[in-house]
Amino acid sequence: MTKTKLACALIALTAAFAASVFAADAPKGDAKAGKALVYTCGGCHGVTGYMNAYPNYHVPRIGGQNYDYLVAALTAYKTGERAHPTMRAQAESLSDEDIRNIATFLSSISAQ
Repeated sequence: MTKTKLACALIALTAAFAASVFAADAPKGDAKAGKALVYTCGGCHGVTGYMNAYPNYHVPRIGGQNYDYLVAALTAYKTGERAHPTMRAQAESLSDEDIRNIATFLSSISAQ
């Protein structure tokens, strides 16, 4: 391999590595926009002890939850892959950007 080709290969590898590091650190959505969208979530997920009174069932914590999990869960509710009537009704009106924004906000706050 010539020095020029080796130099080009090293530059390409460095650029690819830098891009992957930057992408990992880049925000995945807009946390401020996500915060504005989660106001209805507290009606169930904000109940002390994570229990909903009517009917009485466990409600998972969402504050501090993993970003990728939140995106996958909301997308699955939106498409009907996860069956929960209330969550389906909430999620089907969300765009993919809304879901990313919500996940960014919720994953950025501490677990409650």
